[in-house]
Amino acid sequence: MARKTPPRERLKVKYGDQTVARGEGGETHQEAGGEVKVLTTQQGTPVSDNQNSLRVGRRGPTALEDFHFREKLFHFDHERIPERVVHARGFGAHGFFQPYESLADITRADLFQRPREKTPAFVRFSTVAGNKGSGDLARDVRGFAVKLYTQEGNWDLVGNNIPVFFIQDALKFPDVIHAAKQEPDRGFPQAQTAHDNFWDFISLNPESVNMALWIMSDRTIPRSFRFMEGFGVHTFRLVNAKGKSTFVKFHWKPKQGMQSVVWNEALKINGADPDFHRRDLWDAIKSGDFPEWELGLQLFDDDFADSFDFDILDPTKIIPEEDVPLRRVGRLVLNRCVDNFFAETEQVAFCTQNIVPGIDFTNDPLLQGRNFSYLDTQLKRLGSPNFTYLPVNAPKCPFHHFQQDGHMAVENPKGRANYEPNSWRGEAGGPRESPERGFTSFPAEEEGAKRRIRPETFADHYSQARQFYLSQTGIEQEHIAAAFTFELSKVEEPAIRARMVGHLLNVDEGLARKVSDGLGLKKLPKPAEAARPTRTDLKASPALSIILNGPESFKGRKIGVLITDGVEINLLNGLKRALDREKAQMKIVAPKVGGVKASDGSWITADEKIDGGPSVVFDAVALLPSAKGVEQLMREATARDFVADAFAHLKFIGCGAACGPLLEKAGVPADADEGLIRLDKPSSAAAFVKACRKLRYWERETAVKLPLAAE
Repeated sequence: MARKTPPRERLKVKYGDQTVARGEGGETHQEAGGEVKVLTTQQGTPVSDNQNSLRVGRRGPTALEDFHFREKLFHFDHERIPERVVHARGFGAHGFFQPYESLADITRADLFQRPREKTPAFVRFSTVAGNKGSGDLARDVRGFAVKLYTQEGNWDLVGNNIPVFFIQDALKFPDVIHAAKQEPDRGFPQAQTAHDNFWDFISLNPESVNMALWIMSDRTIPRSFRFMEGFGVHTFRLVNAKGKSTFVKFHWKPKQGMQSVVWNEALKINGADPDFHRRDLWDAIKSGDFPEWELGLQLFDDDFADSFDFDILDPTKIIPEEDVPLRRVGRLVLNRCVDNFFAETEQVAFCTQNIVPGIDFTNDPLLQGRNFSYLDTQLKRLGSPNFTYLPVNAPKCPFHHFQQDGHMAVENPKGRANYEPNSWRGEAGGPRESPERGFTSFPAEEEGAKRRIRPETFADHYSQARQFYLSQTGIEQEHIAAAFTFELSKVEEPAIRARMVGHLLNVDEGLARKVSDGLGLKKLPKPAEAARPTRTDLKASPALSIILNGPESFKGRKIGVLITDGVEINLLNGLKRALDREKAQMKIVAPKVGGVKASDGSWITADEKIDGGPSVVFDAVALLPSAKGVEQLMREATARDFVADAFAHLKFIGCGAACGPLLEKAGVPADADEGLIRLDKPSSAAAFVKACRKLRYWERETAVKLPLAAE
């Protein structure tokens, strides 16, 4: 695929009060400020360009001879053992992938050939920045890594719940992660990006602005692993049996719809249950409510790639679904929890290099670097090149090779020959290559000078960020502004705050002004210098909104029902029947975990004591205390919080006949809005559950002045 690009202009990068100009050949010189030390490798070799890895041509593959890149990634990969450097806190489950139809027309990949055939899968969800002991509800990108055990080897699709990334070149990966992690001199904050180092890095790297909009959206505080999307991030190739290549982007679409929490709710969930996401996935699978996603493919050819507004090799960009609709080709189902967390979830090793015949790479520079980095990481973390023999990592198809020995060699090849070619026949000679069945790379033609350079087609850093922001509903836009304000309010250096607002001015002036006002900046800074002007003609993409892509039912969600002695049994049973029809869960919350005596004298066992089952862990709540029970609850601070938080977090509240005084004590008017639904007879439960399908009563947000991050 050829693309003509104009000569690259000199790029100016600001480091505090110093400006460095980098030319097309990667040269640098100091324009202002005091003397600075020259960056070198660990061997003392001066570094000419720390922004771009060495590649062949402007848009070609990364060169393996780039010793600075390899040393930098090698050191980064080996910084910590045994915990993962990134994605340390994770949770996994087993399942299967099942294609809807044969895709032989576009790929020879074995798992896509036979409709309805099940391919075993293991999926690991994770946070990125936090350590293993951090909470589940940190504002963070979520990893979405899928290992598919195909009949022609393992395919690892290692992605996130966000389709773009912070950086365009893998050389910068250690920098962005170092910046996001705890500051090294003090070791905090944990699992947070609300600190100087992170926003200093982001504000000095315009290419990160698009991802910054995504991470400040509700995408980074998902309600559950089950209710979030997954993306392969990069552009890959599919190759059919005739050698024809089709470009592809991979999407996982949750069949349960998308759902996030609000920020104040996330903070309280972390306090109430730091394992909230883990517990949710475990409980869902154990109860038979198997999470399910559809695999969607965005397929396009060279002509589209050449005419698209942005470079398809740029990992900081998306292709809107309105431009290239998804072809939904199969389903991923998680139906079995792990038997041992360490043996499976901790020891699973994902490598982007693990592809199968029929799937191939492109010259995306971030993908090229990941292919090198991941194998190196797993070797260090698991202590041996034989990590591939661990059951969770081993292929489920036959495999044969000459690799042997090493630390903890589980199984060495049998026979006389441990090399190839050899003269021995039959089993003694070992396996042989197969030109017919073996993996062959797509024969893309590459040419050009080896240079440390960023293609000009990667230079637009703000247009898609603007498109993403304008694709959100008004509520979601307010949340983005609030998140930026909160994060930047934790930054101690005023210049970093102002610099970031300068970038937001290139995205949307209204957003920038909200953040500036929330921070109390004395004056609006100048817009950041842009390599390319922001385009204002890109259309909004409804597919990018969470609220616009919610579920059609309340299936898989959970209602917390607060009851006391004397609860009306017919009303409680009516609610249970309505939830069962919806395939939703009901959890009983009571003053004592032992339970309560119902109106008919029966005993109702509680699932949670009220201070252990706050409303933040439920999707909606129902208040069904007896009149006498209300008097007791009104004296309980946790009961008042149960009601007040549910109201503040915009949840639907089912109200029994006696709960009026409890609402009043919690500061909630009994007729506050239509999100409070009367439950005065068993038949009213159906209307309540139907209303809950909207997940939140968003109309309440402006009225309650929810304490969002900006306030």
